[in-house]
Parts: sequence; C-alpha cells; structure tokens
Amino acid sequence: MADQPTNLDSHRGMAAQKATDLRRLRAEVEADQEALRSRQAALEDLLAAAPATDWHEAVEKARYLLGLLAQSLDASDLRRSKLIDRVLADFDHLLGKSTHD
Repeated sequence: MADQPTNLDSHRGMAAQKATDLRRLRAEVEADQEALRSRQAALEDLLAAAPATDWHEAVEKARYLLGLLAQSLDASDLRRSKLIDRVLADFDHLLGKSTHD
C-alpha cells in the first residue's frame, strides 16, 4: 500500500479532466453564491432591524437599496443610472465627503 494517495486526475483523458474541472468550479461558484446570499440576508436583517439613528445610517441604507436598484437596471436605461449616480453624489456632498465608500 502506498503512502501517497493516487492522483486520479492524472489518469483521466483531457475531456474527462475538463468535465471534472468544470464540475468542481461550478460547485465552488454555487457555494460562493449561497454564502453571498446568506451574508446579504444578514445585512438586510441588520439594516431593517431598527430605524437609523442619524443621517449617516440612513444614507448607508439608501446606498444599499440604490445599489440593488442599479444592479437590476437595464444597461440601456442611462437616465436612471445617471439619476442614481447623482443621488449618491448628493449624499457625498451633504455628508461632506469627496466620494462615496
């Protein structure tokens, strides 16, 4: 019996190896997406848990929602994208920042 495990990948043909690599990558992406959904739900629970205590907290909640809206916009909807960018710039201006975080 060998001390080292047998590397089965080296015994597969190129097509089988590619299929295996694709399955592994897909599984990793799906796990990453599930972890992201979980973190996103935790963030949304935190944002919804209590009213903002100041303008900075209110702006962070609005930034998050505007970011979600921006992601869902059709790429050709330049008018709404521009409006979102302007609102974010207004937040920065009103809070005394040079750029949004």
